[in-house]
Amino acid sequence: MPATRRAARATAQETDQEAGQATDRSTDQNDGPAPDAGLDPAGFPMNLQRVREASGVLTAAAMRRLDEDLNWYRDLPAEDRSYVGLVAQAGINAFTSWFTDPDRPPHGVSEIFAAAPTELTRSISLQHTLQLVRVVVDVVETHSDRIAAPGGERDLREAVLRYSREVAFSAAEVYARAAEWRGAWDARLEALVVDALVRGDGDDSLRSRISALGWSGRGNALVVVGLATEELDEIRTAEIRRVARRAAGDALVGIHGDRLVLVLGGEGDLVAAATALMSRFGSGPVVIGTQVPSLTEAPRSARSALAGLTAAPAWPQAPRPVMADDLLPERVLTGDYTARATLIAQAFTPLQDAGGAVLETLSAYLGTGRSLEAAARHLYVHPNTVRYRLRKVSEITGWDPLDARESFVLQVALALGQLGRG
Repeated sequence: MPATRRAARATAQETDQEAGQATDRSTDQNDGPAPDAGLDPAGFPMNLQRVREASGVLTAAAMRRLDEDLNWYRDLPAEDRSYVGLVAQAGINAFTSWFTDPDRPPHGVSEIFAAAPTELTRSISLQHTLQLVRVVVDVVETHSDRIAAPGGERDLREAVLRYSREVAFSAAEVYARAAEWRGAWDARLEALVVDALVRGDGDDSLRSRISALGWSGRGNALVVVGLATEELDEIRTAEIRRVARRAAGDALVGIHGDRLVLVLGGEGDLVAAATALMSRFGSGPVVIGTQVPSLTEAPRSARSALAGLTAAPAWPQAPRPVMADDLLPERVLTGDYTARATLIAQAFTPLQDAGGAVLETLSAYLGTGRSLEAAARHLYVHPNTVRYRLRKVSEITGWDPLDARESFVLQVALALGQLGRG
C-alpha cells in the first residue's frame, strides 16, 4: 500500500512537471513575437473561442456606448440607428472571422458597410463613421482582459488595433467612392441644368433638378457668358465652381463649346460678383445678362447674355465685363428681336408719349450732327430750349443725348420707332 501511494505521488509529480512545462511554453509563445504582427490564432484556440462567444456582448456594449457618447447617433432616425447597429455588429463579426487566420488579408472588411444602404452615407459623415469605429475598438479593448484567455490579452489588443486600421481605411474608401459618384452625378446634372437654361427650358423638371443641386433660391439671378480658357478640364471647372460660389451665394458652371457659362444667384451684388470672376474667363468680351428675380427666369438672362456675346465685336470699346443691355444697338444689328422691342419700349414709346416736341427735338439734334445751334435753327427755337428738351430726353429714357455712346443708342431706338410707326 505505501508503495502504491509512492507510485501515485511520483506519477502526479511527473504530470505537474509536464503541465508546468506546457504552461511555460504557452507563456513563452504568448510573450514572444508570433508570425505576422505577433498573431497566430492556431495557437490560441481559447482566445478565438472566447471572442466568438463574446461577440453578442461586445455588440450590445458598443451600442450602449454609441448612445451614451455620440450626440449625432441619438439624433438619427430609428431606421438609421438600426443600420448603424448592423454596421457595428458586422464589424465585430468580421473581426472574429479574420481573427481565425490573420496571415491572409482581412476578410469581410469591405462587406462591413454593405450591411447598410448607400443612402446612409448621406446621414452619417466620414467623421461620424470613424467615431463609430473608435467606439467599437475602445469597447473591445475595454473587454479584452475579460474576453481573452490568460496570457492572450496583449495579442487580442494588437489584433483589434490592426483590424481597426483596416476598417478605418475601408470606411474612407467607401465614402471616397460615394463622394466621387455624387460629384460625377452632380457635375452631369449641373451641365443638364445649365444647358436647359441656355435653351430656354423652364418646366417643373428643371425646378427639381435645381433643387437637387442645392440651389438656395434666395435673391436674384443672372447669367455671365464669355470665352473659356484654352484648357478647361474637370479640375479647373471644379475650381471655377468653388470660386464662383464664394463670390455669390449660389453658382452653376457650364461649358458650351468654347464658351464658359456662369449662373450666379444670391442676395448680394451679383454684378460685382461677376466682375470679380473675370480672370476665370479667356480673352475677349464677357457679357452679363439681365438680372432676373429667380433662377427659373434665368433663360431670359441667358438669352440676353448670349446675344450680347455675339454682338460684342461690333463695339470694340466695350468694357469688360459689359452688360447685355448696354449692347442693345449691336444686338439689333444681329437680328435680336428682344433687343429691338426693348429699345422701342424703353426709348421711343416714352418719348412719343411725352409730347412737348421732345421727340422732334431729339430727331433734329441727331439729324443735324448733334449740334445744339443747328438743331435750334432747324426748330426756330433758342439753343437753351434744345438743351432743356434734351435734358428731358435723358430723364425719360435714362440715356443722355449729349453722350456719344448713349446718343447712338437713342438714334437706333429712334430709327426703329420710325420704322415701326411707318
